[in-house]
Amino acid sequence: MKKKYLSKQEALSKLQRYCAYQDRCHQEVRSKLLELGVYGDDLEEVMAELVIENFLNEERFARSYVRGKFRIKKWGKVKITRELKQRAISKYCIKKGLEEIEETDYLETLTALATKKLDNYGINNFETRQKTGLYLMRKGYESALVWKILKQLAEDNSNADS
Repeated sequence: MKKKYLSKQEALSKLQRYCAYQDRCHQEVRSKLLELGVYGDDLEEVMAELVIENFLNEERFARSYVRGKFRIKKWGKVKITRELKQRAISKYCIKKGLEEIEETDYLETLTALATKKLDNYGINNFETRQKTGLYLMRKGYESALVWKILKQLAEDNSNADS
């Protein structure tokens, strides 16, 4: 079965709906155009038109991606940055996106995740703290910050026991 060729105007209207549904990065839009059978100059012209009409904005994408991954999935800055780099987002846009995370919220979220994990197993166990630390680093939190929070929680717990 032969693929139907899309005109530049048809591709543009399809991609406008695609981008209006949720923020997209350039890489996702380029892949979608290739999937639809739009190549070469037509692809570049559609991409340019989407940028001009503000359907495609990498800084806006980075900001909404960071907000979503931090607030919903509770990811740390390291994991978010890695994922944005995989999507070929510029360093400038990544930096702007990370501005969406308030430092106090970041520390509160990290502390809450650590506390929740430690409540299940007991905080005074070295192995538990180790597993919790590794879990938090997989979630994308900075190792120095993770160990600082775990140490603080252990000290708070031992002070409460005294």
